[in-house]
Amino acid sequence: QVQLVESGGGLVQAGGSLRLSCAASGRTFSSYAMAWFRQAPGKDREFVAAITYRGGTIKYAEFVKGRFAISRDNAKNTVYLQMNSLKPEDTAVYYCAADTSWYSSSWSPDRVDYWGQGTQVTVSS
Repeated sequence: QVQLVESGGGLVQAGGSLRLSCAASGRTFSSYAMAWFRQAPGKDREFVAAITYRGGTIKYAEFVKGRFAISRDNAKNTVYLQMNSLKPEDTAVYYCAADTSWYSSSWSPDRVDYWGQGTQVTVSS
């Protein structure tokens, strides 16, 4: 089992940047593929980005390509989401996720093994 704690959310103006962190504890961090999802008010939780166990493969949702970057530091048991050129439509609660499987086709919230508690990101116009 793994416990996930996100941090780094906050309020930022459009065009600004934030870096989210997710610290993991418990079972060996490198045993998990890691991902970020987000959920805006009144909307379903949606996939943002994912990274394989040692960072060799990365997957992004189309709407964040070129703006967001996922990375991980297995020595620190932490996964990051660098978010640049933020837009008001990026406003959501961002969730860290861990899974023992890597989903090369699509990441569905229904498949994820473990979730963090979420961190709020608000982008003002």
